[in-house]
Amino acid sequence: MKVDLFDFDLPEELIAQTPLENREASRLMVVDKNTGDLTHTHFRSILSYLNEGDCLVLNDTRVLPARLYGVKEDTGAKVEVLLLKQEEGDTWETLVKPAKRVKEGTVLTFGDGRLKATCTAIGEHGGRMLEFHYEGIFYEVLDALGEMPLPPYIHEQLDDKDRYQTVYAKHRGSAAAPTAGLHFTEELLREIREKGVHIAFITLHVGLGTFRPVSSDTIDEHDMHSEFYQMNAETAKLLNDVKASGGSIISVGTTSTRTLETIVKNNNGKFVESSGWTNIFIYPGYQYEAIDGLITNFHLPKSTLIMLVSALAGRENILRAYNEAVKERYRFFSFGDAMLIK
Repeated sequence: MKVDLFDFDLPEELIAQTPLENREASRLMVVDKNTGDLTHTHFRSILSYLNEGDCLVLNDTRVLPARLYGVKEDTGAKVEVLLLKQEEGDTWETLVKPAKRVKEGTVLTFGDGRLKATCTAIGEHGGRMLEFHYEGIFYEVLDALGEMPLPPYIHEQLDDKDRYQTVYAKHRGSAAAPTAGLHFTEELLREIREKGVHIAFITLHVGLGTFRPVSSDTIDEHDMHSEFYQMNAETAKLLNDVKASGGSIISVGTTSTRTLETIVKNNNGKFVESSGWTNIFIYPGYQYEAIDGLITNFHLPKSTLIMLVSALAGRENILRAYNEAVKERYRFFSFGDAMLIK
């Protein structure tokens, strides 16, 4: 299948650069996955599309303020570091720009000197292994010095770091937010529970691969990135019970979707307590087993994410919905509006 089949024209001015003041004030497009019929409404009306006995599944990962600006200790040359994954102890896999300035043994210093790092190994495409040195608690130092690693298509500065976190963010480890969840407030979640809708949490730490464009001409040639996920026994039991009683499972975001589908595919159609790495690639032709519906944002042209939603609602239905979203001036991507596929 050609990647170009998932292309559409998107005016740059529709890429949301800042979040709305009120999280739940975004617009919502509802797509019937069977007929392709579209409904335009606002996110708060999500309540009317959830029924007693359904289960909403949220990804409770927490984004690290993983972008650091520092200098080479010996020359003062400026460098930018993006933390990707913690290895042993205080050693992290990172991306460094400009990478040519950082050789093995180079020492970097950040902020007021509370944080330093030594390059211990060199990888590909700007990858560097850095061992960090500090006093106190690493994450407290990082909170003080780091910036949120906003996606490359967002050019505005974020005034409040918490606006790139969901209100239920808990487990540190993501390089990007599960942005479909940014629309929820504590009040809206309370009202959803009061309606008799279950809320379950899983964890998938979003990697930068989520922004990596598909560089091949065909889907089959694309190598999907791996991300770490976890589901506990309580959540697994709840989801199995919901399925058994005829309720719908609605995942919030493509990250929740990839986690749920991975677990069910690996366990003969059942949810079980599990953790591991998933590189599942969902595109048209894939048969969903775990979810019945999906809340998501509007994604990049030709991305793996638009392929995932096309597998649920059909490529033609999704492209029709996206073209309608452009026509109606919906806001796109991380800080943009939402879609419910049900």
